[in-house]
Amino acid sequence: MDLLACSLLACGLILLATGALPAQAAGDVARRTAPLLVFLATVIVMAELMGRAQVFDVLAGGISRIGRGSYVRLFGLCVLLASATTLVLNLDTTAVLLTPVMLAMAARVGIAPLPLAMTTVWLANTASLLLPVSNLTNLLAADRVGLSAGGFAARMWAPQVAAIAATAVCLWAMYWRRGRRGADRYVPTAALRPSDPVLFRVCALACVGFLVAILVAPVPLWVNSLAAALVVVVAFALRRPGELRLSLVPWRLLVMVPGMFLVVETVNVHGLHSLLTHAMGAGEHAAGLFRSAAVGAGLSNVLNNLPVYLAGESAVPEGNRDQLLALLIGTNVGALVTPWASLATLLWFERCRTAGVRIPLARFVGTGLVLAVTGTAAATGALALTS
Repeated sequence: MDLLACSLLACGLILLATGALPAQAAGDVARRTAPLLVFLATVIVMAELMGRAQVFDVLAGGISRIGRGSYVRLFGLCVLLASATTLVLNLDTTAVLLTPVMLAMAARVGIAPLPLAMTTVWLANTASLLLPVSNLTNLLAADRVGLSAGGFAARMWAPQVAAIAATAVCLWAMYWRRGRRGADRYVPTAALRPSDPVLFRVCALACVGFLVAILVAPVPLWVNSLAAALVVVVAFALRRPGELRLSLVPWRLLVMVPGMFLVVETVNVHGLHSLLTHAMGAGEHAAGLFRSAAVGAGLSNVLNNLPVYLAGESAVPEGNRDQLLALLIGTNVGALVTPWASLATLLWFERCRTAGVRIPLARFVGTGLVLAVTGTAAATGALALTS
């Protein structure tokens, strides 16, 4: 991924230097994406340190005990945990931190890791519709439609419920049912006491404060994430300063994201905009919403959902709020088929590889296609019904 990130950025800079990408277009992209990069860096640093403070391990252990050996209860609890993490801390955080926690829990209780891994990656994408912080594309959309965090949630709650419901059904049918998981019951893990209770409480409270702030504080989201991250960093500086390293910063993402935006914006300038305008149309009726969502989902799996959303946004007429939100649904919920469709999926694959968990690519693509179609259709239908 290091080579890919550097190559994308180098390609984008070459396109800018040679004039293939106009300076004004590049400046517009930079202005839109700079706050996203600050948010992404700070929320991942915060979440990484929360993981080291064992916040997520305590949650996972508690879930295994609450499940009391029942796969049905464990399934419901894992769906709730992955959904809540994505909603509050964003999908990339779920991929980075919750994946190893789920895989570690699988190893401790002796269950198959693939169902837990797929729960994490699918809900990292499909549970990212409700709040602006849940997905970087949401931050772009909330800015375009002029909605606060509360207003955004009020409009997107029904599509979010539909997307999570479709994901839960597909997860159970394809990965969690008796014929797939290979056992009837599991043995819960023992209670985990944090090694540093003070650090654990500070990090947990910082997470709660971050959630409250994004809902009520009238400041940019990157300010909230920066403030919460500073609280966590100061706590570690006082309690465990040796944990604070530059490697906490997600350098690859900070290099990859600008490169992707520059490359796709170049393609957008040279014809993608016209193609998207024609493909999505300008209708806000139900058929138009499904059309925009389908285009967003399809192109996200070919390219990547972040730059595809940004390119698609410029093709949606001003004032077509629901059409823009349908595009957002397609780029969030539909980006499940290819490993590169979202940054969260790329990060998830890396974490699984590090943990030694093999992900069958054919099965990943096939089952992802089923959920991409059903989840996108369900969420878009909910959006149309609540218009």
